Amino acid sequence: MEYRYLGKTGIQVSTLSFGSWITFGNQISDKVAKSLMVYAYENGVNFFDNAEIYANGKSEIVMGTILKDVNWDRSSYLLSSKVFFGDGGTLPNQRGLNRKHIVEACHAALKRLQVEYLDLFYCHRPDKNTPMIETVTTMNHLIQQGKIFYWGTSEWSGVEIMEANMVAKENNLIGPVMEQPQYNMFHRDKIEVEYDKIYDTVGLGTTIWSPLASGTLTNKYLGKFPNSTRLGLSELNWLKERSLTEERLQKIEKLNEIAQDLNVSLPQLAIAWCVQNKRVSTVILGASKLDQLKENLKTMDLLPNLPAEKLEQIETILDNKPKKPMF
Repeated sequence: MEYRYLGKTGIQVSTLSFGSWITFGNQISDKVAKSLMVYAYENGVNFFDNAEIYANGKSEIVMGTILKDVNWDRSSYLLSSKVFFGDGGTLPNQRGLNRKHIVEACHAALKRLQVEYLDLFYCHRPDKNTPMIETVTTMNHLIQQGKIFYWGTSEWSGVEIMEANMVAKENNLIGPVMEQPQYNMFHRDKIEVEYDKIYDTVGLGTTIWSPLASGTLTNKYLGKFPNSTRLGLSELNWLKERSLTEERLQKIEKLNEIAQDLNVSLPQLAIAWCVQNKRVSTVILGASKLDQLKENLKTMDLLPNLPAEKLEQIETILDNKPKKPMF
């Protein structure tokens, strides 16, 4: 396993990490969840990602029970949660980035995960209804209390990230140091263009999600639509319609041919493509089966570097390289 510094912070995160979205407390059994976490940890993964909204808090409960059972040295892994959407409550103040919800969400996550602190705590979406100074001050307060060590954002715009950092600097507070955006062969703009200047100005680290584009960067959708997949869930019909267009399926088929040329699987090619971007601190993997996780974790051994000619072929197939501003 390779480890990279999270932006300009002093902590190192495994290049491949593991997340529980969709699966824990929902799609898989607790026994399978434990086998996935243990295998990931034993193969060098040191970052486990979670959020209050995942399975309305059940995901954190499952992960917390596993962590208590395996009893790993707390200094040996990084643990995250995210705040914004709440854990299922619909009343006023049960979501957002106001001081009340941030603090209560942090306390709830610590209780569910059965830990004394969170290494990383994310603002899961921007909150237009809460002043930035309130959010930044609250996160700084949690750091001072030792309840979180670093805070960051998820799916924020570059402008919003810079605003948070400017507010922090003006008030001698600690600003966000990492962002968790979607990044894959079909979703590139934020990582490759929008955040381009922020990496150097504030030292932004990135913990990217959906490297397989919600599972579409596999060969399982090239034939008859399979049963028991993420895109087969009724609540994700919108994602299926958006992700599996005829144009995209044609590109996936050509990408699969490149993977075969390299003697790897398409998921391994897709993950390696994300890893080769040095702006990516870590790629968050998801899995519902141990075989999936084993396959994906082999990526660093099979494809430590993508050949330049293959990268060029991929760019030709994708035909979606983001254009940087001329000024």
